Amino acid sequence: MIFACGAVLTLAMLALAFVDPRSHPALFVGLAAVSGAAYLITLPLLGRARGRGLVLCLALAALWRIPLLVQPPQLSTDIYRYVWDGRLQRFGENPYRVVPDDPRVVRLHTPVTRQLNNGWVPTVYPPGAEIFFRAVTAVDESAGAVKAAIVLCDVLVIFALLRLLAATRYSPWCVLAYAWNPLVALEGAGNGHIDLAGTLALVLTAWALARERRTIAALVFALAVGIKFLPCVLAPLLWRRIRMRDAVAGAGLLAALYLPFVHAGHVPFGSLTTYLAQWRFNGPLFAALNAFFPSSVLVALAVVVGLIIAVWVRARLGPQSPAAWAWPLAATLAVAPVVYPWYLLWLTPFLFTRATLPLAVWTVTILTTYIVIYLSTVHGGLQVPWWVVAAEYGAVIGAGAVVLGRGAAGAPDVVAETSRL
Repeated sequence: MIFACGAVLTLAMLALAFVDPRSHPALFVGLAAVSGAAYLITLPLLGRARGRGLVLCLALAALWRIPLLVQPPQLSTDIYRYVWDGRLQRFGENPYRVVPDDPRVVRLHTPVTRQLNNGWVPTVYPPGAEIFFRAVTAVDESAGAVKAAIVLCDVLVIFALLRLLAATRYSPWCVLAYAWNPLVALEGAGNGHIDLAGTLALVLTAWALARERRTIAALVFALAVGIKFLPCVLAPLLWRRIRMRDAVAGAGLLAALYLPFVHAGHVPFGSLTTYLAQWRFNGPLFAALNAFFPSSVLVALAVVVGLIIAVWVRARLGPQSPAAWAWPLAATLAVAPVVYPWYLLWLTPFLFTRATLPLAVWTVTILTTYIVIYLSTVHGGLQVPWWVVAAEYGAVIGAGAVVLGRGAAGAPDVVAETSRL
């Protein structure tokens, strides 16, 4: 059955790589639904899988990444900002201070960087991401180079996840919960999002904690936060699992990442404040609450909710629990003002138990939001239609209700219970 699902996934993903949602939105959503359904059907089967077919299954995952890798990104233009930020640094400029649309820096642009979005604000990315951009553009200032580097991170996530599964005594077949996730291929090989570099650091953090490599855990966690701020809500998971000197080492690494960008004694945050104040996408809970509370309060609430969930799972689950890593991140995103599909990449290595099934569903249903690319060509703007939001989050809530119902009935965790070796 797994191989049948893999065949369907391969055909759907290979076709999806050549579909532009601007001109064929229904076909894009349809193929995404087929690939997502095949992926979700696979998840309960992973714990019972045996034999030597895992290598073949991973080869299929590599196969459908190839056409996505060699084509220009179709779902996002963020990658051109990455190239711009890296290029700026190589010219001795600070991406937190330079606005791409500033006429004074027009000479620094190339045909590639002219395609970046939101050129009226400086960068929003933390320093770990900026150093990544500089390293990649030192080799080649192209979207293809960035995508290749992100795919390398994707491959390394698979290897790191296999090590994590071995350390926590889960079946190695559970790696397919990540490798076969359509979102990973589309946002990694397809669009080259930096989130996969952070995802790699997060998986290494989980592995290091499981192996009691406390200094490594602190350092790679600091690196994850230095790439994007989202995983900071997972800090309680490290409480009393690392030593004070490990925490100091991690904080020192994060400070060192910022050091090259400090100007006049100020720690740079670029356009982060503008982003939090003005960007809105696919955040229905934030939109509903924003009618009663200011944005700043709700942004703080999103962080607090994530931290509370992390504290709760820290008290009840071990560091080997996938749910302990996935749910605090998901809770934060659920209250966030912006929930782009690639934000869920941070969850994808941990979606192989029944407790995380609703989140696996979310990584599939969120692909429907890409219909806004077509709608923007017709009506302008990037507003997600209410019926798309209802379908996306309704499926997640439905999956959550099923999981809770089965748990209340005493049903075993089909994936988790059978996948432990």
